[in-house]
Amino acid sequence: MTPPKGKSAAAEAETKAPAKKAKARKKGAATASAKATAQKAPPARRARAKKAASAQGTRRVEKPAREGFIPRIVVFACNWCSYAGADTAGVSRIQYSPHFRIIRVMCSGRVHPAFILRAFELGADGVLVSGCHFGDCHYIFGNERAVEQFEKTKALLKILGVEEGRIRLEWISAAEGVKFARVIDEFVEQVRALGPSKLAPPERELPQKAEAFADVAALAK
Repeated sequence: MTPPKGKSAAAEAETKAPAKKAKARKKGAATASAKATAQKAPPARRARAKKAASAQGTRRVEKPAREGFIPRIVVFACNWCSYAGADTAGVSRIQYSPHFRIIRVMCSGRVHPAFILRAFELGADGVLVSGCHFGDCHYIFGNERAVEQFEKTKALLKILGVEEGRIRLEWISAAEGVKFARVIDEFVEQVRALGPSKLAPPERELPQKAEAFADVAALAK
């Protein structure tokens, strides 16, 4: 005679119960063993593991913030070459990133480290200095002076804990509209990867004219 279905299911459940309990005990023992092993690990190893976990958590928090981050760039452009190069890019209708504010200066050698620090203070995430190619400077050796000033600026930013990648020096002629657009796009992406500047105030308004640097210009003479 065939037994009722209910009794068959109950019997099957009773048969599987010991196996389930044994599996649960085995899993619990493995977990306890792992915890015990972790506790027995040397303090230095535990500290490294904790630090790595903390760093991984920090990266997970920072990543979404940088994905939507739009950097703000200040460009100091030489009147005779680089500023004209920007005009060439515009006249040629070359498409490039609009996330920058251009400040015209008579010579790249006039860009004192104080100018760049003030740009960061006013809200820039990155600063680009651009001038004539060597041998083409309107003031003969102005761009050589720009190199000296730029090296001083890098040293100052290192002391302040600001990444070196937030500043850049480029030589762009009046005919190099394509290069101007390419440099702007590259620098914007470079600064985007670094995230917001530590020196930028919460509410910031980038300078529109060179007059914003009049006070530091007087000190830089």
